[in-house]
Order: sequence, then C-alpha cells, then structure tokens
Amino acid sequence: MRINSINPANGQVIQSYQAHTPKEVSKIITNSHLVCRNWKETPFSLRSKLLHIVAKILRSRKEELAVLMALEMGKPLPGGRAEIEKCAEVCEYYAKNAEQFLKDEPVDTDASKSYVSFQPLGIVLAIMPWNFPFWQVFRFLAPALMAGNAALLKHASNVFGCAIEIEKIIIEAGFPENLFRTLLIPGNEVDQVIENPLVQAISLTGSTEAGKKVAAKAASLLKKSVLELGGSDAYLILEDADLELAAESCVNSRLINSGQSCIAAKRFIVVKSIEKEYTELFRQKMAVKIMGDPMDKNTDIGPQARPDLRDELHQQVMKSIKLGAKCILGGEIPAGAHSFYPPTILTEVKKGMPAYEEELFGPVAAIISASD
Repeated sequence: MRINSINPANGQVIQSYQAHTPKEVSKIITNSHLVCRNWKETPFSLRSKLLHIVAKILRSRKEELAVLMALEMGKPLPGGRAEIEKCAEVCEYYAKNAEQFLKDEPVDTDASKSYVSFQPLGIVLAIMPWNFPFWQVFRFLAPALMAGNAALLKHASNVFGCAIEIEKIIIEAGFPENLFRTLLIPGNEVDQVIENPLVQAISLTGSTEAGKKVAAKAASLLKKSVLELGGSDAYLILEDADLELAAESCVNSRLINSGQSCIAAKRFIVVKSIEKEYTELFRQKMAVKIMGDPMDKNTDIGPQARPDLRDELHQQVMKSIKLGAKCILGGEIPAGAHSFYPPTILTEVKKGMPAYEEELFGPVAAIISASD
C-alpha cells in the first residue's frame, strides 16, 4: 500500500510512501522496546546534551523545514519558521528542567522514609495531527525522551514527509536508533499498535471523535492516555472594549494557521449595542488578508490542508446560511483553487447552526449577538 503526500495548493503529488506492513510495525515496536531498556538507565546529562543538539539542528534547518510544511499542508512560510523556533525552544526547556521536574518527591507517612519516584513508562505512542506537524510532535517528544521513554509516532498521513524528517533529526543528534520511530500506517491500523503489549501509553491530539475511540481502546487495555482535542473558543466583546484593538486581535486569532488551530478564536460574542460598529471593523480587517501561495512572503492565508476538509468547512457555512445566518464576507470556493477557502464572516449566528454548535476548522468567523 502506498500513501501519497499531496500539495494542497495545487493538488500535485509531492511524494509517495510505502506503508509499513503489520509485520514491519511489530518489528519496529520490538526494536524500540529493546532500545528503551538501556535508554531509561542513561543519565539526565546525556539526554539533555542530545536534546540541545536537536534544538541546534532545528534552527540550522529552519527555512528548509518551513518549506516542507508549506508544501505538505499549506502553512505560510512565516508560520513555519515560527513553529520550528518554538520546537527548538521546547527542546531546550525540557533539556534544562526535566531532571528537576522528575526528581523524587518526599511524602509524609508513618514509614521512616517515603517518596514518590517518577519512572519511565516504556514505549509511548503519539497520534498527531497535521496542523502543526513539527510542534505537535516535539511538545510530546521532548519530555518523553527526557523521562527515559521510547516514542512511536503515527502522524497524519498528509504530513509523512515532516514525520520522516523528525526521525532523521533525532538520529542526527545522536539518540539511539529505534528510540524514536515513525510508523507509516493509515489511521485504521492504529488499534493494532495500541493493542501491542509493549506499548505502554498513548498521547493523541486530534478531533473529539478520534479521542473517544483512542480513549476507549486504551481504557479497555488499562493503558494510560492523554488527549488534546478540538475546541470552539469564544471571545466576548463588551461595551467598554477598544473596538479597533478588539477587532484586530480577534481577526489575528481567528486566522492562526489559516484558521486551522484548535486554540484559535472561532466565535465572537458581541454586546448588541456595539455589534454594528464592531462587525464592520472586523469585516474590514478580515477583507484585507491575502489568501494565496504559502511560499509567497505576502500570503496571510494558505490553502486548507486537504480538499475534503475544505469541503466540510464549506458545508458547515452553507448549512448555517440555510438556517438563517448571513454571510458578509467570503463563503464561496474560489474557482480553480485546489484546497483554498477565503476569509469568511457569518453574522446573526444562533443556536442550532453549525457555526454556533460545531468547531469551524478554517478561516470562518461566527459573530453572535448578545443582549447583555
């Protein structure tokens, strides 16, 4: 089976990857387990040294890795550069602080001496999304390695190139081979990995539905799991707000990563007395944002990561309009564009509409009026 990486800006195949077979996955897990037995005995000083090297490699390849993100999932270059810098910083943070975080903690009991000791778990499986293809991995990987664990990555299938580069960077820094491995498998084969008795814990960042499935599987096997799921964060704009500043901040937050961020502002609840003025300021600031080639330095908004995701977003917009919302900006799929979706504003959004009830994972803002 082959899995293609496709440029969302033009639909061209960037690379085709041969998926791992179940037998290959089993061998990778076994090899990681064997390496982890030695790694968990290494001193913090060695782990820290290697993670500092990772940070240096990331910074030295910042431009190249930003380009890779632009090609695979459409992130504009400035965002890609910032993401790599953030990854380097998180590596340095855990390299400096992990030993202190993980030191034994004394506990008062009737015994002569009691303490809590933090021990490595073993192999941790990470199931990660495409929207921040380096950051989502390193924010899990840096502490996992410093804690003495091995790590397996099941990345989103459209960013396998990013996943492979992360594995190469870890090896280049001097970490043992097989301590961190990328699994090139489709999502429907994740359960088999979770079921492997050598996998001790699972970390997932993704949709609520994916989180439910992984949590249920992990719980059925009494394995630890950590979930970071979607959200539909709201901003409240009150009567005493600086409306110019509020509109600027809200637009910038809504368009983080071309609107594809679980922590971006998505709903804007505005007091009715200032709604008209705020909405017009918001519209003006959204309207000047430039949608285009993520490789162009002037681009504010790149393509959505996949055509199916763009289509799902458009369906949410259309259903909201059908139920009474008004579209005052955008709302149409550009002709000839592969995965692009324009900055869009919906007003008169009410309960029962997708724009009110669901996460809009793209550059669509829902303005909701409040009487007080």
